[in-house]
Amino acid sequence: MAAESTTRLLPTSVVITDDTMREGLQIESAAITVEAKLRLLDALGETGAKVISIGSFAHPKWTPQMACIDEIAERFVPKPGIRYTAAVFNKAGYDRADRYFPKINVRREGRLPATHVELCDTFARRNYNRTQAQQIAAMEATIAAAQAAGAQQASVGLGNPFGSNFEGVFSRAQRIAMLELMIGKWQDAGITVTRVSLLEAMGWNMPHLVRETMLEIRERWPAVTDFHLHLHNQRGATLTSYYEALQLGAREFDTCLGGMGGCPYCGNGRSAGHVPTEDLVDLCHEMGIETGYNLDKLIDAVAIAEEVVGHPLWGHVSKSGARPRGAALYPADMPFVETLEEASHFRNGPAVYQGQLSPWRDGDALVRR
Repeated sequence: MAAESTTRLLPTSVVITDDTMREGLQIESAAITVEAKLRLLDALGETGAKVISIGSFAHPKWTPQMACIDEIAERFVPKPGIRYTAAVFNKAGYDRADRYFPKINVRREGRLPATHVELCDTFARRNYNRTQAQQIAAMEATIAAAQAAGAQQASVGLGNPFGSNFEGVFSRAQRIAMLELMIGKWQDAGITVTRVSLLEAMGWNMPHLVRETMLEIRERWPAVTDFHLHLHNQRGATLTSYYEALQLGAREFDTCLGGMGGCPYCGNGRSAGHVPTEDLVDLCHEMGIETGYNLDKLIDAVAIAEEVVGHPLWGHVSKSGARPRGAALYPADMPFVETLEEASHFRNGPAVYQGQLSPWRDGDALVRR
């Protein structure tokens, strides 16, 4: 194991990609209307997001929630300064999405060539309909194309690196061995890997595992300077894992409004979820890390997302608001606040708690209960 380092590489800014329209809605009801989805997409465009995925160009047999993706692509009104993209999983999906270029950009220009392998063979078969061995074999064509195009740098993605609901825990040695295989293939082609993605659907991440993995990657492959984390949150540890990654300089994270999202192939469904975008943004802002997001606008978007999906979401900051400062501090004589509706006074005003008991008498003395 790599020697522990106390060095903190806290970034000054991060890229937080909100994946609500794709990852979030792919696990929700297929009956949600196009109009509702367009309303949510428009609200996301007001949050300060720089990149927004409008959904996925997937076959409706497997993802019926995305059967309306072409109508969304045609009808949504893009906002200035945002790169709109979509998930594509094969050439057919790419060709469908590319019809809408430049409104929707799924092209790889300006992005590093990348390869991805699942550490869990079972998940590779369930989610991608490919074996782990087939994913490894497919690297050759990607690397050859990158080499022909004159690429100097590349990215590798390791899927479900910490464990599997189907195969159990994965060891540090297994993670490093797969990374050695992938990075080695790029190095053999004369291309330097400078970015590593840790991608997880099954919620086996833990803060100490994220930390020790990143430390070892940095020690073994010092050319790797960028880390991207897409970790699901079904066991509640992911915000803390993201915090550890921030401490080691990671700058790219994936999230969803309210923590919505999930995976139909991992055995946890909607409960897999994500880190709530608003919670990670709040954490970063309190640590002095720039995100580009407007937290108040994010909270407004979460309220719309709850209306769209028809049930409460799982974020915290969206329920309580940012830490009040200055003129936003709560009045000392505020009546009791108990329900979630009453707690929304930070955005809906004091009318939501009207009629509640007051803990004050004569405006200045606490009433003891």
